[in-house]
Amino acid sequence: MEILSFDSLPSTQRYLTEAIRRGEIGGPTAVIAGEQTDGIGSRDNRWEGGRGNFFASFALPEPMLPEDLPPQSASIYFAWPMREILAEQDPEVWLKWPNDLYRGEKKIGGVVTHRLQNFYVAGIGVNLKKNENSFEALETELTPMILLDMYLTRLEKAPEWKRIFRKYRLEFEKSRRFEVHVGAELKSLKNAHIMEDGSLMIDQERIVGAR
Repeated sequence: MEILSFDSLPSTQRYLTEAIRRGEIGGPTAVIAGEQTDGIGSRDNRWEGGRGNFFASFALPEPMLPEDLPPQSASIYFAWPMREILAEQDPEVWLKWPNDLYRGEKKIGGVVTHRLQNFYVAGIGVNLKKNENSFEALETELTPMILLDMYLTRLEKAPEWKRIFRKYRLEFEKSRRFEVHVGAELKSLKNAHIMEDGSLMIDQERIVGAR
């Protein structure tokens, strides 16, 4: 995978998206920045932060991904390898449905995913050392570039969705004490049922985690 490294970017995901639209990206590509000043978070919130934290995005052509991957659960799929790496540093790290990385009760990062042309584009932000965006930090000695290398190594193995889902289904139980936004409404996950494609059934309504 080609890796593009920058000292500073407004948004790694926006940079990659615009490069794809201009026809400059033809294969798997990752973008990492030393700092991010106008990043994209969940529900179009901003994810910013200073140096020492992890700001990266990557684009994978759809044929490189497992055939059984449900598009609406791509964020779970891409977040899980990062969750495993971070949990090796701190066993309190876990993945809250569908795309937030938590340490105990506090958010430390997240994944935002969308499809563009024949690519899946995912942005990942993790507070490794500093807390400049109101969220907690992992406080690890991992550098952003080493973390990116570790992450891409796992991702390139392209595990099947069903293998990741078997693990995530157990971890989902930790999400039950939280609520999620469904449009403008907050819904409790206490009685949610997680489906094989990673979506949820809440009060007979199917909820997908596209972002």
